[in-house]
Amino acid sequence: MNIHKNARLTPVGRALMIARIEQQGWSVARAAEASGVSRRTASKWLQRHRRGGERRLHDRSSAPRRCPRRTSAGVVGQIEALRRQRMTGPAIARALGLARSTVGLILRRLGLGRLSALDPKAPIVRYERAAPGEMIHLDIKKLGKFNVEGHRVTGDRRKGRSRKAGWDFLHVCVDDASRLAYTEVLPSEGQHDATAFLQRAITWLAAHGVAVQRVMTDNGSAYRSQLFAQALQAAGAKHVRTRPYTPRTNGKAERFIQTSLREWAYGRPYACSDDRAKAIKPWTDSYNLARPHSGIKGLTPWQRVNNLLGNDT
Repeated sequence: MNIHKNARLTPVGRALMIARIEQQGWSVARAAEASGVSRRTASKWLQRHRRGGERRLHDRSSAPRRCPRRTSAGVVGQIEALRRQRMTGPAIARALGLARSTVGLILRRLGLGRLSALDPKAPIVRYERAAPGEMIHLDIKKLGKFNVEGHRVTGDRRKGRSRKAGWDFLHVCVDDASRLAYTEVLPSEGQHDATAFLQRAITWLAAHGVAVQRVMTDNGSAYRSQLFAQALQAAGAKHVRTRPYTPRTNGKAERFIQTSLREWAYGRPYACSDDRAKAIKPWTDSYNLARPHSGIKGLTPWQRVNNLLGNDT
């Protein structure tokens, strides 16, 4: 049984109630009242504690101790063998003379409820471009705006609600080879903002000696627009799109967004979303200059790009 860690009687709460009775001399009625439970419940946990056992203060399983009519292991093995021959659940039930519900339950228990579970998983293909600029990854993350301190600051979800405050959009650009990142918080995810961000990102990378050859994005409408295509053509960069429903293809940008959310957006409380937006540039600078990347031998992205470009500084 799954219980909330702050429920009225968790194992920790039960231990406290037992300690009050056994060590502090409280009566069962008084300890029960203090814990917000009945005297009968307190007595039950007291008896379980005195009987001992490693999990004496944990909930017991609701599963029956004995199940005389449980399907035998041999029949379960037959069901699995037929399933691996790609037979459907109803066909297996007819072949073995079992109820369809029984076969379906056993297949789900075996993790074979769907025929797709029989297909081998595609191998994970990891790649990394050899030089900065060979490919950059672009992505957008939608963040709710707020104009008053929320529950992360006040600790009360009933206070600090920013109704109809709108949205912020975090645009990110990550270089495939070095993980060098460029970020902006913009008011929309439309084609004009996405295209302007691309142009500024390419200019910023060029100022640091990185010439962009390919740009990888998902299939969002902004990235499929004519305006975005024209900007790519003007920059002399090839557009690479991910396959639909495969965000892992653009995993470097996805991973960077998760890191930025954990360390920047939710890393500390902000009074309003404008303060959060102002903090993205210092955080990105710290990411590029001071934060070592575990996947590239502990170097910062800035050190990595300099090494790959052959710069001394």
